[in-house]
Amino acid sequence: MAGRRPSILVGAALGLAAGTAAAVASRVVGRRLVARTEARMNAPTRPGPYRASAEARALHEGLLVADLHADSLLWGRDLLERGDRGHVDVPRLIQGGVALQALSASVRVPRHLDLDRNEDTTDDVLLLAVGGGWPVRTWRSPLQRALYLAARADAMAARSGGRLTIVRTRGELATCLARRRDDPAMTSAILTVEGTAPLEGDPANLEVLADAGFRMLGPTHFVDTPFAGSAHGVAKGGLTDAGRELVRRAEARSVLIDLAHASSATVDDVLAMATRPVVVSHGGLRSVHDSVRNLPDAQVRGVAATGGLIGVGFWPAVTGGDDVASIARAILGAVEVAGLEHVALGSDFDGAVPVPFDATGLPQLTEALMAAGLDRDAIAAVMGGNVLRLLAETLPGAA
Repeated sequence: MAGRRPSILVGAALGLAAGTAAAVASRVVGRRLVARTEARMNAPTRPGPYRASAEARALHEGLLVADLHADSLLWGRDLLERGDRGHVDVPRLIQGGVALQALSASVRVPRHLDLDRNEDTTDDVLLLAVGGGWPVRTWRSPLQRALYLAARADAMAARSGGRLTIVRTRGELATCLARRRDDPAMTSAILTVEGTAPLEGDPANLEVLADAGFRMLGPTHFVDTPFAGSAHGVAKGGLTDAGRELVRRAEARSVLIDLAHASSATVDDVLAMATRPVVVSHGGLRSVHDSVRNLPDAQVRGVAATGGLIGVGFWPAVTGGDDVASIARAILGAVEVAGLEHVALGSDFDGAVPVPFDATGLPQLTEALMAAGLDRDAIAAVMGGNVLRLLAETLPGAA
């Protein structure tokens, strides 16, 4: 999630305690308001169906596409059903050729987001939780929100008939990819956490998140935290002592550290102590477009030096443009700086940012990369091969 979220008007949902009938009515109204907000904030800037050349489609059908960031779990949709809003669900992932999608839990977000400065004094996800009918235990606990979203993902996978698998280990990843060679009508996902709000100030809660299946975590999101400074925070400092403990715990549990949204000082501090690959799940390069959401080339090279990945986002604050060609140009810029093996997709689908297509439009990006001069092997690497290689190397070996 990288853009501006408006407040979600769910006052009707706050009447849940007014009796059974009123509670049901309130949930219905709240969910409608959440759906209306999502439809407004997550509409592709160019409606489908999305067309690509026969040559591009043939190449795309042979790819294993993987994307490092989507906020689809937040909005309450049944991801097993093809939606009429947003960017991601299982049918659209399958149609777009996505073998693996990272699904993020972004469980505390300040109201009236500003890319330059935010204080941690408001909580729009509380409104989303109440309006969306989340369990009461989630209303005041970011940890419970993350666990609830993980449980929802697991429940959807369990009733998907094999169309969706939540991957937690290297063995599960290998099994999914082997199955997909014979049956492209399936996809998989990993669970990620955007920011440290679910830790509720205690680095030991990393163990709880890892046990629940989360395999990537950002030290910060839109505000400074007890662990690290945010690029959008007030102080914008680096890792604290608790943050250093968090990085060590994450590495011990094979949880990837995600530097999207991190302050410059936090990026430097993590790179200085990392002993395993780190990623930027959704972002880009300032040499491509000068934005707070992008990293300077030196830090991009630092991420690559860990063996990690830069997941290039799909929206204008990263790419400098609003079309598919702009995404391709941003990817080529990242390849030039980081090296081909360190570049990936980081769409920020369903993250309240303007992207030119939903998941079914990914063949258009393949076509744009072809037009930009990348060969088949290079396209296969950035469209998903690099992500799948990194996960095969870094996921836990067993549950």
